[in-house]
Amino acid sequence: MLSDIVNFLLVSLLSFTIFLKPSYSNSPIQFPCEPPHDYYPFCDTKLPVKTRANSLISLLTIDEKILQLSDNASEISRLGLPSYQWWSESLHGIATNGPGINFNGTVKSATAFPQVIVTAASFNRTLWREVAEAIAVEARAMYNLGQAGLTFWAPNINVFRDPRWGRGQETPGEDPMVTSAYAFEYVRGFQGQTRGVTRRGNDDQLFDNRRSLEEDEDDDEMSGGLMLSACCKHYTAYDLDKWGGHTRLDFNALVTKQDMEETYQPPFQTCIQKAKATCLMCSYNRVNGIPSCANRDLLQKVRNGWGFKGYITSDCDAVANIYENHNFSKTPEDAVAVALKAGTDINCGTYMKRYMRSAINQGKATEKDIDQALFNLFSVLIRVGLFDGNPANSQFANLGYRDVCSSHHRELALEAARQGMVLLKNNHKFLPWNKNKVSSLAVIGPLANTSNINGDYTGYSCNPVTILQGMQKYVKKTFYASGCQDVSCNSSEGIQEAVSIAREAQYVILVVGLDLSQETEELDRYSLLLPGNQTALIKSVAAAIRKPLVLVLTGGGPIDVSFAKEDSQIAGIIWIGYPGETGGEALAEILFGDCNPGGRLPVTWYPESFTSVLMSDMNMRADPSRGYPGRTYKFYTGESVYKFGHGLSYSNFSYKIISAPTNLSLSGNVKAESQRHMLLQRGSAISYVYIEDVASCDSLRFNVEIWVTNNGELDGSQSVLMFSQAPYSYKGAPQKQVIGFDRVHARANRSAESSILIDPCEHLSIVNEQGMKILPLGDHTLLLEDIKHTLSIQL
Repeated sequence: MLSDIVNFLLVSLLSFTIFLKPSYSNSPIQFPCEPPHDYYPFCDTKLPVKTRANSLISLLTIDEKILQLSDNASEISRLGLPSYQWWSESLHGIATNGPGINFNGTVKSATAFPQVIVTAASFNRTLWREVAEAIAVEARAMYNLGQAGLTFWAPNINVFRDPRWGRGQETPGEDPMVTSAYAFEYVRGFQGQTRGVTRRGNDDQLFDNRRSLEEDEDDDEMSGGLMLSACCKHYTAYDLDKWGGHTRLDFNALVTKQDMEETYQPPFQTCIQKAKATCLMCSYNRVNGIPSCANRDLLQKVRNGWGFKGYITSDCDAVANIYENHNFSKTPEDAVAVALKAGTDINCGTYMKRYMRSAINQGKATEKDIDQALFNLFSVLIRVGLFDGNPANSQFANLGYRDVCSSHHRELALEAARQGMVLLKNNHKFLPWNKNKVSSLAVIGPLANTSNINGDYTGYSCNPVTILQGMQKYVKKTFYASGCQDVSCNSSEGIQEAVSIAREAQYVILVVGLDLSQETEELDRYSLLLPGNQTALIKSVAAAIRKPLVLVLTGGGPIDVSFAKEDSQIAGIIWIGYPGETGGEALAEILFGDCNPGGRLPVTWYPESFTSVLMSDMNMRADPSRGYPGRTYKFYTGESVYKFGHGLSYSNFSYKIISAPTNLSLSGNVKAESQRHMLLQRGSAISYVYIEDVASCDSLRFNVEIWVTNNGELDGSQSVLMFSQAPYSYKGAPQKQVIGFDRVHARANRSAESSILIDPCEHLSIVNEQGMKILPLGDHTLLLEDIKHTLSIQL
C-alpha cells in the first residue's frame, strides 16, 4: 500500500514537472543554430544584429536567397536552417488562420480574448496592453513547444471608415487617434518592449494609467531582445473587401492628401515611429492608381520619414495582384521587381520565388536589391532570437504549456469583455436585475447557445461559455429557443416556439445580430438592418408577452435597430460584439448587476439610409452638392442611430474640469525663419501656424485635470472621452475630434481624479487640403460630456 502511494506521488511529481516547464530534450523540432551548426557568426549572440544579418546573407547563393523571399522560407540544410513560416496570426488570441500556427501538439487551444472592436470599446490603454502581453506569452510558449513562429501579423489598424466593412470588427474603430493609441499599446505589449514596467492600478482592476505615447523610453532598435514581432496592417487606405463590383484585389482607393494625412496614415505612423513595430504589411488595393506593395513613395516614407527598422510583407498574393488583378505591370517579372524595389521585402505567396530569378536574368532586379530585403528580414529574426539556438537557452525558456489558457489569462479575457460591452438603452433603470428575485428566464435567439461568438481570426478556445450557460449560472429555471435556424434567419418557423417560452418566463432576453456568415474577410454587408426575420422575431415576442425585455446584439459592424431604440417595451439594449470565450459570463454579470457597464461605442451607428452612399467613396468630408453626408463622427452630418462614444452605466456619472489652461502662447516657440516669413504678412491676418514651424511641441503640452463623480449606488468604471473643436473660422475642420480618453473607476457616491495629457501640436491640430498639419489660432473648445472649456491659442 505504501509503495503504491509512493509510486503515485512520483508519477504526480513527474507530471507536474512536465506541466510546469516546456520539454526540449530529444525534441524532433529543429531550431536554427543548434549543434553542429552553431559556429557560424550569425549564431553568435555577442555580435551586433547588423553583423550577424550580413554574415548570413554572405553565406547564401543567389538561388537560396530567392527562396527566402516567401512567407514559407525554404530550408537551407547545409547551414542547419530549417524552413520558416513567417505567417502567424494573433489579432485577439492565437488564431488558426496563419500556417505558422498548429494546435496538433501539446497545446490544443489558446485564450480567445474579445474581438478588437470590443476591447477597444473599453477605452482603456492599460487593458489593451495587458491583453497584448498575454497573447504574446501564449505565442512565445507555443514557439517553445514548436507550435508557432516568432513573427505575427497583427494588429489590424485600418480606420473603420464604412459601417458595411466585414473586417471592421478587427479594428479599434473609426477614430484615427484612438486607433493610433491602440496600435501603440498592442505593439509595445506584444513585442515585449514593456516587460518590467511598474503599473498603477485601482482596486485590483485594470484601469488606464493615462500614459502618453512617448512615455516609454525608446529601445535600441537593432540590439535584439524582442519577445516577438508584431505587424501593423494593412498599409494603406484599405477598408473594402467585396462590395458593388469591387474587390480588395482590384480596388483603387482614391484618397485626397488631406484625408490621407488626417485619417488613413496616423495609425501607421504611430505604429512605426512611436511603437517601433518590426513589420508592416502592404495591402491589396491600389492607392491613387498604384498598388500599395509597388508604391515606392508610400513604402519609402515609412523607412526614410518614419525611421522604420523592420521588414515589409505583402498581404497574401498582393504581389501577384500587381500583375494579375491591377494590370499594373506587363509581366510577372515586372511585378516582383517593382515590388522589391519599392520596398516590399517578402511576398506572402510564391510569386517572388517563381519569378525573381528570371527578373534578375532580364535585368529588372539585382542581387543587391534582394540583399537589402534579406537584411531587413534577417535583422528581425535575429532580434526575436530565432538564430539564438534552442529556445531552452533563451530568456523566455520558462514559458510553456502552463502559460497557455492560464487562469490569469481567462480572467483578463473576462475583464476585457466586461469593460467592452456597451449598454445602449436602459429605460426606467430596468437593468440590472436582482438575481435573488428572478424566478425564471427565457433566452431566445440564434446566437444564444453557441460558442462561436469570437469573431474572425480566432483559434480554438480554452473553455468557452455560451450566453445560455452564463444565464443558467444565475437562474436555474431557464428556457431556451433559437427563434431562427441560424443567423440568416430566412425562415419564421421558430418564432412561435420563442413566443411560447417567452410567455412562461418572468424575464426575457433576445440574442440577435451578426456573425461571420454576415460580416468577415471578403464579405462586406449591403444592409445595416438585422438579417432575415430577426426583426420579426423580436417584434413577435415583444407583442406577445406585453412586458419589458432585453435585446442583446452581437457583431462588429453597426446595426440599425431604430425600431428597438424607440420601442418602450424593449427596455434594455446591450451590444456585446464578439466577446470571446468568456462572453456568456460577462453578459450575465452585467445583466444581474455583478458588473456595472462602462463601455462606449468606438464607431458611429448609422441608419439604413446610409447604404445609399457608395462604399467605394473614400472621401471623409461631407459634400452637400452631391448629397454626400461624410463619414465618421468627425464629418458625418446625418442622423445617427447611436453616436460614437455612446454608452450608459447603472450609475450616474458627473464631471468637473478642475484644472486646464485658458490661454496658450506660441510666442518664442515658432522657428526663426518661419517667424520672419510671418512678419512679412503683417497686412493679412494669420489664422494658423504650420506644425513643422513650431520649434518645440513638448514645451506646449499641458494636463487637463478632471473630477469624475459616481452619483449612483453601484461601484463602476467610466470611459471618459475628451473632444476638441477648432475655431469656427477655419473651413473644413472636423466637427470635433477625440484628443484624450481615460478609463476611471469610482466607488458608489465617491469621486476619482483623472488627468488627460494634451499635446497641442498633435491633438489640437488639423490637416489642410494640401495634407499639411496646421495649428489654428483663436479659441479652441475642449468638450467633456456637456462641459465646454475655451482655450485661446495665440502667437
